[in-house]
Amino acid sequence: MNDRIARILLVLSAVGAAVAVVSSAGAVADAGPDTRMVETWRMLGLVVFTGVFLLLAYRPRRYAGIWELTILNKLGLTVAGLSFGAGTTGARDALVVDGVITVILLVSYALTRGWTAWRTHTEPPAIGAGGSPH
Repeated sequence: MNDRIARILLVLSAVGAAVAVVSSAGAVADAGPDTRMVETWRMLGLVVFTGVFLLLAYRPRRYAGIWELTILNKLGLTVAGLSFGAGTTGARDALVVDGVITVILLVSYALTRGWTAWRTHTEPPAIGAGGSPH
């Protein structure tokens, strides 16, 4: 049951990120030369997070380090939004959206025991021990 709740939360996060990708396409198209690259970077970052949320929903205990990196990223953006304050464009949005996603990730991490991915992670066989370098 815990996995199911976490998966639903993560899929909802993925849907939200995918919607943000679609809505940011207009921002990229409308961006001038000063902001076109940063808007493109933002849109492609949302594509990556859509995929990360789906991967974590699919196999929450198979990706050692992905949970922690994702939580750290969203927590960092939340703190940045809080520290930059109302005078910075987008700070309030980051505070709210990334703050909610941080909570969803922490709840999902706890529900799925995402930290156990570190126990199931195995190193590839050493070269010369029947393994290959690739």
